Amino acid sequence: MFRQRTLQQLTPRRNNIGASSAFVGFDGFVDTIVTPVGLRHGAGENFTPIATLTEFGQRIVAAAGKSTNIELFPRIDKLGGNGPIMANALLAGGARVTYVGAVGTPVVHPVFAAMAAKARTVSICAAAQTTAIECNDGKIMLGQMRCLDEISYDRICAVMGEAAFHAEIGSANLVALVNWTMIPNMTAIFTALTEHVLPKLPKSPDRIFFFDLADPEKRSADDLRGALTAISKFLPFGRVTLGLNLKEAQQVTAALGCATVGDDETTLRAAAAAIRTKLSLHTVVIHPRESAACATAAGTAWVPGPYTSQPLITTGAGDHFNAGFTTGQLLGLDPEGCLTVGVSTSGHYVRTGESPSLAAIETFLANWR
Repeated sequence: MFRQRTLQQLTPRRNNIGASSAFVGFDGFVDTIVTPVGLRHGAGENFTPIATLTEFGQRIVAAAGKSTNIELFPRIDKLGGNGPIMANALLAGGARVTYVGAVGTPVVHPVFAAMAAKARTVSICAAAQTTAIECNDGKIMLGQMRCLDEISYDRICAVMGEAAFHAEIGSANLVALVNWTMIPNMTAIFTALTEHVLPKLPKSPDRIFFFDLADPEKRSADDLRGALTAISKFLPFGRVTLGLNLKEAQQVTAALGCATVGDDETTLRAAAAAIRTKLSLHTVVIHPRESAACATAAGTAWVPGPYTSQPLITTGAGDHFNAGFTTGQLLGLDPEGCLTVGVSTSGHYVRTGESPSLAAIETFLANWR
């Protein structure tokens, strides 16, 4: 079984993760997790929630030409953004992390305090705000993110110092650049790195570059193709991985003219391979809610996920998958092993709300039924 094979690889290597360093950037959100109220019976949590996005959407559609009020019951304020959540999960797994991003000015926002206590943290602007409406079958993220317009290569260098920024990239085993969609200057940052930074650094062919687009629906197909082209230009400098959830994979395949992708094993494998071939990347990984697949030059791999129909939390599940998958890469696991650590990290998180250690992942794998 794939779980046993992963345990055989992971157990003797997991203590090596402390030797690995990750540079992650550049977003940052304060996430308020809320439950939409369907029918209120009394004060506090005495209500029946709107259970599905379909029901939530029907409430909104029914208000067209009229108006409506939908109560959002707050559950928790938490660290948010693709970068901080991934960084926090990498820290829990035992990697050393530098985080550069939108985590508050003039001081780091309190929701990032625990991360900042464990990671070298550099804030380049105020944090954005998200209201995450969670239903049983998905979530809607309502964001206020004007501050992310401030994130640019020049801004990063101005805050950190250009030499310090270059040194952090140069010393990292993993460089994770995430949330392209919400950072308008991200493609320009990619270009600055490949044209002005990486050519000046010592060669490191084993360095991992990881990219997560973060739902590019609101960006044009031309913008998306431009970002993908910019990502492919990292190839001379290391091993490039593109991580996609199912919706993102569908958007990328459409932009590239590849066959459409569903959530079944066959099309997931085929789509990962097609995208990898089109862009000549080292690895493409696609992770729907119930499984995950990836493609490398050696072929494709697929694993089922430990899906639960009653998650404690879903916001950040994909970022935990990314952290688990890249942790597997840092440890030198094979593609199946990387996928298994990815789905296990996400599976543990959605059940507990906590980012797991690698010891916790071993326990999760041993008891996964």
